[in-house]
Amino acid sequence: MPTKDKSGPRCAAIVGPYLSGKTSLLESILFAAGAVNRKGTIKEGNTVSDSSPEAQKRQMSVELSVANFDYLDDQWAFIDCPGSIELSQEAINALMVVDIAIVVCEPDASKALAVSPLLIFLESNAIPHVIFINKMDITTSSVRETLEALQGVSGRPLVLREIPIRDGEGITGHVDLVSERAFNWNAHKPSDLIQLPDTVTDREQQARTEMLETIADFDDDLLEQLLEDVTPSSDTVYDNLSNDLRQDLIVPVFFGSAENDNGIVRLLKVLRHETPGVDSVIERLGLSSAAQPVTAQVFKSVYAGHTGKLTFARVLSGDVSDGMALNGTRVSGLYSNLGAKQNKISKAPVGSVAAFGRMDEIMTGTVLSEAGTLTAENWPEPLKPLFSMAIHAAERADEVKLSGALHKLMEEDPSLSIESNHDTGEMLLWGQGEMHLLISLARLKSAYNMEISSHRPQVPYKETIRKPVSQHARHKKQSGGHGQFGDVHIDIKPMTRGAGFQFNDTITGGVVPKNYIPAVEHGVKDYLKRGPLGFPVVDVSVTLTDGQFHAVDSSDMAFKAAAQMAMREGMPSCNPVLLEPICLVQISVPNEFTSKIQRLVSGRRGQILGFDAKTGWNNWDEVSVQLPQSEMHGLIIDLRSSTQGVGSFEWSYDHLQEFTGKPADQVVAAKADAAH
Repeated sequence: MPTKDKSGPRCAAIVGPYLSGKTSLLESILFAAGAVNRKGTIKEGNTVSDSSPEAQKRQMSVELSVANFDYLDDQWAFIDCPGSIELSQEAINALMVVDIAIVVCEPDASKALAVSPLLIFLESNAIPHVIFINKMDITTSSVRETLEALQGVSGRPLVLREIPIRDGEGITGHVDLVSERAFNWNAHKPSDLIQLPDTVTDREQQARTEMLETIADFDDDLLEQLLEDVTPSSDTVYDNLSNDLRQDLIVPVFFGSAENDNGIVRLLKVLRHETPGVDSVIERLGLSSAAQPVTAQVFKSVYAGHTGKLTFARVLSGDVSDGMALNGTRVSGLYSNLGAKQNKISKAPVGSVAAFGRMDEIMTGTVLSEAGTLTAENWPEPLKPLFSMAIHAAERADEVKLSGALHKLMEEDPSLSIESNHDTGEMLLWGQGEMHLLISLARLKSAYNMEISSHRPQVPYKETIRKPVSQHARHKKQSGGHGQFGDVHIDIKPMTRGAGFQFNDTITGGVVPKNYIPAVEHGVKDYLKRGPLGFPVVDVSVTLTDGQFHAVDSSDMAFKAAAQMAMREGMPSCNPVLLEPICLVQISVPNEFTSKIQRLVSGRRGQILGFDAKTGWNNWDEVSVQLPQSEMHGLIIDLRSSTQGVGSFEWSYDHLQEFTGKPADQVVAAKADAAH
């Protein structure tokens, strides 16, 4: 391998599906680099990256973790990202600041689809990435079959950089396709250089030819050499592989076993020689033309107990010093992290990842600079909400405290959001799935000592009327002194869907003085908050047509009460009907699952509006659907279970639709029971 030029600190993200072995890979990398004396395990709860109570309880990564270390005199920051699709906001934010991504997957062709959303995100943002096929010590699967399946979900050509050496069904080593050297694996020890076995010679030649032909598509000189049967030098091959990776033209593929430390040093050396520098990140974020002496991109915020808020950022230019003012906020403490372990530092050089202390006003996605005038043009928007729970503090005394804690959670995880639903009076916590929200509630308990009660959100049903009615009502009360008197005649009429509410009057001759007419309208509006079916009333018009007043006993209060009485007596005769909210849903799935979506939608009383190929996503469909909001809860759970975890959707409120029959009767009955 050619000599590597000296460069500044670089940054890599470890991403991949749940259970692919990302955290174990980081442990093996840290052990190989000498950053830790012994490897931790997820089972024992002592890994570098999974230190939080939620991660240890679930035995899975629940938030990204930064590990800074040196390898062969180079500074590295590795960011271990959660694999759960529900926690993918962490990976998205991390990937925007790294020089390269390591996509970890299992050696199983049937699971290749699970990496599809990740690969599409990497390709759409031109982020260089390699694939590491893990768990090769326990598989009998064909590397070739896994590679073909992965190629089916990758928009970039995959380039196999090594082939396995097998002893029976097991894999005992690998052959480097560039140097053509063979290595025998040893569990937890360095590999041994061995003579190329005769049993793999033909496979090695075929695989090497395929590798060269792939990279020759991007180099005319190399293509000419191959056409003339000239064997290119190793340096030429290495240079092509490095340049193609840095330009995100190819995806090199490696394999090994994080559990047994096989293939790890090989991976580290490739990253060391072929990973691009921080300039590619500046370009990706759209900051090239706005460079300032010191800039840093914030990608994570953490509230760390007594330490206060920590703001994790990648330094893109210049050096950040402790005490420096960025975006008008002083850096109060500068730290280099190895998981939860913090080392205080005085300076963070360009390319490094550091935690800035107590920058309370700085949010994830912010670009820090001394002038404070920069914005990352290409920073992605937070993921849109897919699943909600209605929540409240178990102890009333914690209600005020809950609001502050939730806002801190949303700073830590931008894919969380809060909604105060005006119609139902509930506070809704929105996220990417049920597990995502349960982890967030557990975080409220562990970090803020708050017990939270949660339940399925109510559906904001409405009601309207089908026929007009004219109604008279008189409110009269005498109890000594001034009494109360108000008399109204009103016409109640249905309006077109979406028209809302309209109030008019046709009073002539002063039968109801003008100063009392607003009170009539207020009385009508108060009634409309809860109609005869128990829900807010919409799409009605009310016209005050006649009435009477008393010179002494009439008042705003009396006419308001008379209007409420008229509505209460007249509305049940207007043939009231329940309205349910209908949502417009855009479901995205691999096209092999499109037929399943038809069954899923019909089973939830939905209507399919059309199908189309999803732009920029090869072999994916986008299905347009109208679905009752009452059927939206849990949709993402069923959708993921039907699509190997990769299906998703976006939604918005569309319209209200009449809801009748037994299900509607049950909704009305439940509302009546809840009112008693």
